[in-house]
Amino acid sequence: MGGSPVMDGTLSLECFNASAMALIKKWKEIEVDGSLPDWTWKPCRKLGVPSEVEGYLALEGVCRNSEGIQVEESNDFDDAEAVADDTWVQSSSDDAHVYDFHVVYSYSYKVPVLYFQSYLTGGQLLTLDEIKQDLPSNSSKVLTKSKWTFITREEHPHLSRPWFTLHPCGTSDFMKLLLEETKIVETREQSLQYLPAWLSVVGQAVGLKIPLELHCNS
Repeated sequence: MGGSPVMDGTLSLECFNASAMALIKKWKEIEVDGSLPDWTWKPCRKLGVPSEVEGYLALEGVCRNSEGIQVEESNDFDDAEAVADDTWVQSSSDDAHVYDFHVVYSYSYKVPVLYFQSYLTGGQLLTLDEIKQDLPSNSSKVLTKSKWTFITREEHPHLSRPWFTLHPCGTSDFMKLLLEETKIVETREQSLQYLPAWLSVVGQAVGLKIPLELHCNS
């Protein structure tokens, strides 16, 4: 089920799970801004019992600083530079915009999909227009110009509630190129590097930049 991800840019469920575990482990090992929460694995539940093979990655409780501080911008969308940014912080401010990010496996496209939502600390959900106002200018340009990063609103496959998502229609195309550029020969290592590499690109579309060390080969 699913071949080598570097060949066509797709990922099997087994490789998705392995890459997710590798991402969680490395996130804990590298130097990350202490204000950011850890990525965690959320097992899906079937008939009330957690599944051993199905689940998704979650980064929850990340807040957009309401003081008007802008995210450091990159002039090159393909440059996954390291950022330890104080714009995304955990906060108890009443007017803070809280973001939850979930990475879900798509059986249709055989790629990861980013789902996200934002809300006030009181629980009121933000609209897409309000979310776009939070984004740094570089992210807004990416969403406007890139054919694969348009945002849609769809039912979260595991929560059965509408979430915003970046449509995955072009994911396999850019991941094929990205993984080829990593020059990793061993297939298993390519699989483990898939999600960190993917997140380094997709995260930029929603203003979520990650430390460079997360997707380094070492």
